[in-house]
Amino acid sequence: MLLDLDALQALDAIDRKGSFARAAEELGRVPSALTYLIRKLEDNLDVLLFDRRGHRAKLTPAGQELLSEGRHLLFAASELQRRVRRVGDGWEVELRIALDTIIRVDALFGLVAEFYAQDPGTRIRLFSEVLSGTWEALVAGRADIAIGTFSTTSGAMASGFQSLPLGELELVFAVAPSHPLATAPEPVTPDVVRRHRAIAVGDSARQMPGVTIGLLGGQDVMTVPSMRDKVAAQVAGLGCGNLPVRDALPHIEAGRLVPRLLAESRAVGTMYYSWNTGGRGKAMRWFLERLARPEVRRTLLS
Repeated sequence: MLLDLDALQALDAIDRKGSFARAAEELGRVPSALTYLIRKLEDNLDVLLFDRRGHRAKLTPAGQELLSEGRHLLFAASELQRRVRRVGDGWEVELRIALDTIIRVDALFGLVAEFYAQDPGTRIRLFSEVLSGTWEALVAGRADIAIGTFSTTSGAMASGFQSLPLGELELVFAVAPSHPLATAPEPVTPDVVRRHRAIAVGDSARQMPGVTIGLLGGQDVMTVPSMRDKVAAQVAGLGCGNLPVRDALPHIEAGRLVPRLLAESRAVGTMYYSWNTGGRGKAMRWFLERLARPEVRRTLLS
């Protein structure tokens, strides 16, 4: 190779220390060894890297360009060495966590920050799915942990996966003040609700059968991509449906949504977190240990 890490490391040290002698001292080598490395690099590249006319080793423009890009390579090599050591210690290269859109991604940031503080070397990938799509990400191998799965899709799970309750998500049926159901006599019956468009978050499953929650047979439906969009659509008066209390409450207090009592209501929804039991890495175990803590589960649902 025309380039090697030893030569780039020597180039970096000489530039920082200002001389071959001081750079050699830092690297624990003799000056003649560094001189040989740089000469060989110059011969390989057929360029001069240092202007040797002064007392201080000064990079030529070609040397400055090589060092600027070479420092990126040195950093990448250092990171690679660190990651390889951590993987050898049992930490995964990457941990993928799928969250149903009913779980706010930023609710997990505090936990991720705590994880990063250990300098594990594991990359974290967070992504959102909906309903069966959250299960499917786990079963298809796109995710290692799934947070916010529903009991309605538990039958789709295969062996090799485990689930535990995340908690109860309190729901409220709400509509905009301008919506006809805002003034309908309570409790509102299913027949009355069925006459009005529902807002639903679309199931993101690609292969598994999709599911719907809270929809009535024959009811018109508008499908949106996330829970945040569902809230916005109902605030805009485009339809009705159950919402997590934690998302609806600010709009109810501001008068943008009106809660309605249903004759047949789903007051709470049980949510779960699930994982591939074949994953035995330290990052997986770390997150599962934290998810077992009640305060962490409350944060994710709050």
